[in-house]
Amino acid sequence: MNNHGLRYFEDYVLSTSYECGSVSIDAARIISSAKEFDPRPFHIDPVAAAGGPFGGLIASGWHTAALTMRLLVDNYLWAEASLGGAGADEIRWPYPVRPGNTLRVRP
Repeated sequence: MNNHGLRYFEDYVLSTSYECGSVSIDAARIISSAKEFDPRPFHIDPVAAAGGPFGGLIASGWHTAALTMRLLVDNYLWAEASLGGAGADEIRWPYPVRPGNTLRVRP
């Protein structure tokens, strides 16, 4: 950080890792988000999800991306230095996020 206690682009050191906290996911949050943004059965209906390809309710990948963004904004990106989204070169969801999971962000 600079002398003013603010973090600017040049204050982020390449190959340095930052802890940005965590968020726990529950079924109600998964369903609520998915009903509005990604209403597929394995996101909104626990009974249908049980017989689906993931064997149970899972969060939408876009829900997990939004939760990640929230943790980054709260703990990593400073309003004084952020110019908006710079983009993402790769987003992958290698594992389903289920009720009871806790996500951690470390850029």
